[in-house]
Amino acid sequence: MGLFDKILGNAGEVEHDKLMKEYGHLLINEEVIEMGFILMRDVFMFTSRRLILIDKQGLTGKKIEMKSMPYKSVSRFSLETAGTFDLDAELKIWISSENLPSVSKKFSKGVDVYKVQRLLASKTC
Repeated sequence: MGLFDKILGNAGEVEHDKLMKEYGHLLINEEVIEMGFILMRDVFMFTSRRLILIDKQGLTGKKIEMKSMPYKSVSRFSLETAGTFDLDAELKIWISSENLPSVSKKFSKGVDVYKVQRLLASKTC
């Protein structure tokens, strides 16, 4: 993920081993990280059972808020792909019956957003 993407707030994919080393302790028995992304200091991961959002707060990033959203709570999602002038793709996820999306993330152009869509579709259908 380049500096330009970081400035724009676009997430880039993170290697599985790096995520396991830092966040493996959050997983339950037989849960695996299937895909993960980083945006500045924040991380969001798709596991075999849920979506985990990690928000690092403060100057040092030692204070962390972790949100766990089981796939069964996802009522719908949308994906907007990158275009010629719009260089990022955007994912929105609605939890339960909320009117506004609970999660809204932008991806850098190098991320395979169709892979993200297939994963979400397989977990929520």
